[in-house]
Amino acid sequence: MLARLRQALFIPESGLLLVVFVLGAALWFFSGTVRTPQFEVGPDGARQRVFTTNAGGERVPAFVERNKFLNAQNLAQLAKDTSFIAIMAVGMSIVIIAGGIDLSVGSIYALASVLGALAFQQFGPDGAHAGASPFAGVLFGSLACVGTAALCGLANGGLIVALRVHPFIITLGAMAILRGIAFVVTRGQSVGGFPPAFREIVRFEVGNGLSFVPLAVMVLVLVAGWIFLGRLAAGRRVYAVGGNELAARFSGIRVERVKLGVYLLSGLCAGIAALLSIGYYGAATSGDGQGYELNVIAAAVVGGASLTGGKGTALGAVLGALVIQMISSGIVILSIDQNYSQIIIGVVVVAAVVLDNVNHWLARRRQARAAS
Repeated sequence: MLARLRQALFIPESGLLLVVFVLGAALWFFSGTVRTPQFEVGPDGARQRVFTTNAGGERVPAFVERNKFLNAQNLAQLAKDTSFIAIMAVGMSIVIIAGGIDLSVGSIYALASVLGALAFQQFGPDGAHAGASPFAGVLFGSLACVGTAALCGLANGGLIVALRVHPFIITLGAMAILRGIAFVVTRGQSVGGFPPAFREIVRFEVGNGLSFVPLAVMVLVLVAGWIFLGRLAAGRRVYAVGGNELAARFSGIRVERVKLGVYLLSGLCAGIAALLSIGYYGAATSGDGQGYELNVIAAAVVGGASLTGGKGTALGAVLGALVIQMISSGIVILSIDQNYSQIIIGVVVVAAVVLDNVNHWLARRRQARAAS
């Protein structure tokens, strides 16, 4: 019993959970308070402002003092923002575990967003198929968005396998090409006018403004990633290829097929995040996802994925995304100049890589001592 309890408490991600707790406590302590409007649920079930009477007998809006970080509105915003990055981070972690890297994930997100948005627009109030079934519009737009991203990921994997070049080169080129295609297709303009049913589904809220759908999809992706990496033979082959590609090849693993699959999954995750994003914000542009590659790779690396391959988990990727988003949120809450945000995230990534290298060095040293 005690052994099982100890095993549950000391999971590989326990250190990340501690970081999340300490970071949250620090933001709560240093953030101070802010006056926010007070809301209540009306007789019709909708949120409405609360009013009070002042000393002069006038009816005025009521406000409450809340901690800037630890309040329901900010936590709901944090959960929603984390969802988009966390979904892509799970896909990126699988790529990194296999020993690869995908610098084009932000551009895949942008191209999938604009092509999905153009498909949804056809079924919107001003589209050519405005009178069609809302279900058909949602289905067609979702397939266009997610399918585009999956094909982009498959193309990345195919080129990496066929040309036998480092993924850095292929995905760096894809990053520019896909972003350029998104710009040419939209001519730099925003694409909107979606079916109302689609936006109502994605923006469905529970409690005090918590966006349920992005959070639920993130949990589903996390569970799927955990099952794939931890319970399926296909997932174990990803670890084997990332840990030692030559040994994996000699043991009979089809390395090329594994590489193709991990880039397909990375593209698929970017497409799911793009679909949720256009549904939530109601528009897409070629500039969407700019800089996401840094945040997504940072989330995967901070979450424990080793850039040398063979190490990482889906839960670590989600917790890493939460840490990155808490840092971004903390920069705003603490009124730190926004120009420092990329510097801070970059430093976090470098620190995570340094810690990973130190960990590898200590592991090799322990193995050498045990062998001697």
